[in-house]
Amino acid sequence: MGINNIVGFFTKNNHYHNPAFGENLVTKHEHSNTDQHTSFTTTFFRRCARFFLGSTEKNKSGVRSKEEEKVHTWLYALAQSDKDLVFEYVKSTERGLSFKEAERRLKECGPNVPISYHFPCWWQLLWNASFHPFNIILVVLAMLSLITSDYPNGCIMLTWVFISVTLRFIQENSSTKASMRVLELLKCPVKVQRCAGRVVQTELIVKIDHKDIVAGDIVIFGPGDLFPGDVRLLTSKDLIVSQSSLTGEAGTTKKIAYIQEDQTTPLLELQNICFMGTSVVSGSGTALVVSTGPKTYMSTIFSITGKQKPPDDFHKCVRHLSYGLICVMVVVVPTIFLANYYTSGDLSESILFAISVAVALTPQALPLIVNMSLAIGALAMAKDKCIVKSLDAIQKMGSMDILCIDKTGTLTTDQVVMFHHLDSWGLPKERVLQFGFLNSYFKSELKNPVDDAIMAYVYTNGYRFEQSQWRKINEIPFDFTRKRVSVIIERNMNTQDKNNYCYKAYKFMVTKGALEEVVKICSFVEQVDKGVILPLSQEETQRILQMGEALNNDGLMVIGVAIIEIELESHVGATGKYEWNESNMVFLGMLTFFDPPKDSAKQAFSKMGEKGVEAKVLTGDSLSLAIRICQEVGIRTTHTITGPDLQFLDHDTFHETVESATVLARLTPTQKLRVVQSLQTMGNHVVGYLGDGINDSLVLEAADVGISVDSGASVAKDLADIILLEKDLNVLVSGVEQGRIIYGNTMKYIKVAVITNVGSIVSLLIATIILPFEPLTPRQLLTQNFLYNVGHIMIPWDKMEEGYAKKTRPWSSKDLLFFMMWNGPVCLICDIGALSFIWFYYKAYSYSHEEFFRAAWFIDGLLMQTFSIYTIRTAKIPFVQEIASWPVIISTVIISSIGIAFLFTPIGRVMGMKDLPLSYFGFLIVLFLGYFTLCQLVKRIYILSYNRWL
Repeated sequence: MGINNIVGFFTKNNHYHNPAFGENLVTKHEHSNTDQHTSFTTTFFRRCARFFLGSTEKNKSGVRSKEEEKVHTWLYALAQSDKDLVFEYVKSTERGLSFKEAERRLKECGPNVPISYHFPCWWQLLWNASFHPFNIILVVLAMLSLITSDYPNGCIMLTWVFISVTLRFIQENSSTKASMRVLELLKCPVKVQRCAGRVVQTELIVKIDHKDIVAGDIVIFGPGDLFPGDVRLLTSKDLIVSQSSLTGEAGTTKKIAYIQEDQTTPLLELQNICFMGTSVVSGSGTALVVSTGPKTYMSTIFSITGKQKPPDDFHKCVRHLSYGLICVMVVVVPTIFLANYYTSGDLSESILFAISVAVALTPQALPLIVNMSLAIGALAMAKDKCIVKSLDAIQKMGSMDILCIDKTGTLTTDQVVMFHHLDSWGLPKERVLQFGFLNSYFKSELKNPVDDAIMAYVYTNGYRFEQSQWRKINEIPFDFTRKRVSVIIERNMNTQDKNNYCYKAYKFMVTKGALEEVVKICSFVEQVDKGVILPLSQEETQRILQMGEALNNDGLMVIGVAIIEIELESHVGATGKYEWNESNMVFLGMLTFFDPPKDSAKQAFSKMGEKGVEAKVLTGDSLSLAIRICQEVGIRTTHTITGPDLQFLDHDTFHETVESATVLARLTPTQKLRVVQSLQTMGNHVVGYLGDGINDSLVLEAADVGISVDSGASVAKDLADIILLEKDLNVLVSGVEQGRIIYGNTMKYIKVAVITNVGSIVSLLIATIILPFEPLTPRQLLTQNFLYNVGHIMIPWDKMEEGYAKKTRPWSSKDLLFFMMWNGPVCLICDIGALSFIWFYYKAYSYSHEEFFRAAWFIDGLLMQTFSIYTIRTAKIPFVQEIASWPVIISTVIISSIGIAFLFTPIGRVMGMKDLPLSYFGFLIVLFLGYFTLCQLVKRIYILSYNRWL
């Protein structure tokens, strides 16, 4: 059955199939333009037919998946249809869905959560925990042991697998539940139009959480809002959307509701379709939700590629460590296999022993210890009212050496108070306040503290501006490039007062915004006291800007106000619609505001500086105001620059300037992004960014650690890794400390595991070569490995030396190699000493002493690997100058006691060991005293040579 036949079948029966939802929609609409309808229908069902026949279209990345094809087909069909047909497809109305119908759809389709945010079920976690490569090796070994009737060995290995899987499952399950609780705290309310009433249905505007949005809902959006699903625009007004969450590009896209697309337009360039996860930069409108959850375009992207930040240096170096251990295995394991096979002649036993050595060489507890450390850090930060969305962000905070911050609401209290309303000569004038107030009063989008401050000033000081006698005609919304907002207002004719400030005009465009941007669009200046308008000369412009800078130096934020008298007829464009241009305006004056610095900011930045974290201020405010605020909170202001100056710098000069500057003012969102990326790529810095506005969204996504606040814009909270429930910068200091403690504890385990494992394996290789039997059986080796790994699980609860968290400690694979070369031989020397003592003192080198040798070697290796943590965890003398935390001490005592107790219980007999004389334990005391002494000597030399330990 061909495509044309399928199209004919559908069009003949007038049945419309929704390929994304699997619903049959029967329509009986009669359209005035039949040809247009037929053309659309044919195109729509050709797409559907291609999907059902299994054909796919190719894009840049290759062949689309079936899920992608379904989403593309559905969205293209809606983009080409008119609004009436769109409502019919999603079974909705212009009044929206009823509450009952929305509830039914939510139960049927599930919460509006894309694939990327679906948490794994418990059985998925259990599956992932079970099918770890090393677990598979142990299971294979256990099965081979059981087949050969070596039941004790098989049971021990299966027990190890069970405990390992259980510990990992419990940890990951608790982390998943904690992440789910975090997302529950991060509610993202969406304005939705619903209809209510049984007889006469009326529209209601309600706020509901984004997870409760269903297909068919009508959403109302404004600047800073995230689209809760894929939507077809119904109305739009100056709508600019950021699609960086999908494209990874910093640009914005203009969207228009009143348009019908064609099939040649690329999907992401469709002007009447907006996608889940994209955000509104400026403008407003309404839209019909057509797809939610896993049926959105975003879900297809995540399901194919995922959206994760690249691994940091820590994870890269851990991976390199794994590769290094594999290389050691490739050399050591075959050698041990050949040596063991040469002496024993038992092929199967030699294979099992060699694989057991490979397992013992691997730091199997590393993932568990890292996850536990991160979870402990997250709990500690939660006590400081800080939500950690990404556990890895804590570790990155420990490595962070630059913190970029947006000034507004971060360094200041974000409680703006209005001070002055001045004309162009710095004299108080009520007319400036009047039009500034009217702009804030009629402005409908992106209200901010400045607007609240203006209105509070007017109401509390008894001004009467008769705002009820003005009518709003239109609005040019604020955006972060123009940095201004304009409203077009008209005074009612029947209340015109010839003596008021409006003179003979009654229609105005009123503009308010950053002083430099407002002056830029003015050609005239008004002398309010004389009632005359004069041309704005270059000298006048400089004088006004200098006055604004002087006010900034006094710690005041300055906003410019301008107006222009208009005639509506002169603004009708070629399309018959009104077109508004902010040009040739009349400068009225300035409004000044004060936003006091936070009391905690100076203390926090002082602590940050002590810990080696440099603060850089990236703000859209004026340079002089940013400098004044930075001086009050203790940030250096010796090197500063503005966005307009940055854009003229070449690549190398740009990076050098960004590297040295501490205050970068008048930046656009794109410039902020470029600054952060330059610090990351050219300067090799780990960069954190703290911001809470819409203009911070690009930078929050690009930074190594994105930080926002609970009261921030939805898009900022969505992209941040860490969210502060209180705007207290001291929480960040705590986060840096936690990150460095996590790094330190992780390094303890890595260094202990590397030097003890490699040393033990080399000594095991020597013993295998010189002895006629295996130094340890596979079950003994695995039991020893299991016990000391369990003993190290308490490392995340260990404390760090005083002063450790005061500076950034970047990971270095080279440093780890040198550490192993210096300290590894110490473990090897002690193992050889134990081997020599057993050989010469007890004469335990023949088959008749096999059980004695293995018991002695088992205890020596276990205690050596367990107690080595005390020498590695501190640069000081262990037990004398520095004592470990109680959890570490208790765990090592318990594990050592269990290992020794094996020798005197039936378990030791089953494992092939026998009792040891007290003289051997006396020798171990002497051996470990020598070990600690030699370690301390090597430690001193190493620290003098490299000026670091952990």
